[in-house]
Amino acid sequence: MAIINKLWTTLMYKVYLIPALLISITLHELAHGYVAYLLGDNTAKVNKRLTLNPIRHIDFIGFILLLTVGFGWAKPVPINPNNFKNKKRGIFIVSIAGPLSNLFFTIILAILLTRGIVLNEAIHQYLNILMWYNIVLGMFNLLPILPLDGSKILYSILPDKFGSFLVEYENYFYPILIFLLLTDTIDNVLNSLINFWIKLLNIII
Repeated sequence: MAIINKLWTTLMYKVYLIPALLISITLHELAHGYVAYLLGDNTAKVNKRLTLNPIRHIDFIGFILLLTVGFGWAKPVPINPNNFKNKKRGIFIVSIAGPLSNLFFTIILAILLTRGIVLNEAIHQYLNILMWYNIVLGMFNLLPILPLDGSKILYSILPDKFGSFLVEYENYFYPILIFLLLTDTIDNVLNSLINFWIKLLNIII
């Protein structure tokens, strides 16, 4: 019976996990594209990325890896920084929009979870999972490591010569990110950021 209960719990978690990931990724990528559009770049719109349809935003291999090993990726929203009136400022705003959309969403979820609004246990469990993955996605992408959003935020505030270095050698940083993930090097920093946001949520709500 214990084995059956464990299998059932694992199955239900996966059932909750899939829509939670789809919503989190879609919100994140849509925020990038929509903010870029507001700043004068319609590249995302032309590529049909200003949509709530998750199929437009997920990379299937990256999504499967997210479900199985806990690390994956979505389709980056295409933008053209040359369309921004102020290139660096535009890159900063667009880059930070994705993580902030996830983190602001967790505030709404936390209110729903703590104010007695959601009474159904299954929905409550699902919203907990949804909130957790939005926190992780938001904080993880704020890390200043290529190709994460944090690296583009860093690029936008660095002097041009340093920013150009990041752009020129971006592809070389992918193996570094994978190595840091596989060796759990990132975990301590990420866990600290997650704990910080959870404490902040407790203050906000």
